[in-house]
Amino acid sequence: MRVSPPAPIWFACLLMLCTAMPAAAWQATPAAAPAATTVPPLSREERARRAAQDAEIVAAARQVVSLVDGGRMDEVWEGASPAMKRAVPKAEFVRQLALDRRRLGVVVSRAAPAVGRERYAAGSRVPQGAYLNIAFPTRFTRTEGSIRELVSFRLDEDRVWRVSGYSVR
Repeated sequence: MRVSPPAPIWFACLLMLCTAMPAAAWQATPAAAPAATTVPPLSREERARRAAQDAEIVAAARQVVSLVDGGRMDEVWEGASPAMKRAVPKAEFVRQLALDRRRLGVVVSRAAPAVGRERYAAGSRVPQGAYLNIAFPTRFTRTEGSIRELVSFRLDEDRVWRVSGYSVR
């Protein structure tokens, strides 16, 4: 699996961590199947590949939230997927994340994240492709309870996973 760093100065160790897993190890979570169809269980090898991929993508997502925590949103945008860069200008991305984080306050804690897989077809509300979504239940100083902090990665045409979004809800 190859995960692109959010910026050229970003995380040589992350690159070393994320080079061995082929993009083919990713599989979309099956869409709701008709009642008569069952999805076969994953093989032991596929479960192991997914677990390794999940660990790598969670490490990359932790690096992204660390940059956001440090106010370095511009570095996240610099290393993002071209699809995200076309959708959101750098100044708007940085401005919106800064507003969101100012409203929420400082991070108090982040619980273990959940990893989700999505595949979008052409004509969807997001660019076509495979996505990995890492959702952290995060507590901030100005909120009660946990807020979902989501870092999304898109498998780009060059078969490298790159940041395709960050949001808090």
